[in-house]
Amino acid sequence: MVRAPIGFLYPTGFDRQILRAPVLSVFVGQSLRPLMSKEGNEDLVVLKELIEAGKVTPVIDRTYPLSEFPEAIRYLAEGHARGKAVVSV
Repeated sequence: MVRAPIGFLYPTGFDRQILRAPVLSVFVGQSLRPLMSKEGNEDLVVLKELIEAGKVTPVIDRTYPLSEFPEAIRYLAEGHARGKAVVSV
């Protein structure tokens, strides 16, 4: 989630958070609104350059072999991941 300085929480991604945001707004002290972004070619070129320069590095929490793919999905669904789960092929 992204917290805006004016007191809104923006759940990101296409998951249950997007669907729950309007309902949760009733029960929490902040207004929850879905946030969707569009990435253009220029944005991806800049991101590529940052990655190649070593200024952006992914945070990998766990690595799973392909045979353990269902376990990787379960781990992510629990919501405790501190980074990305990588599935090796």
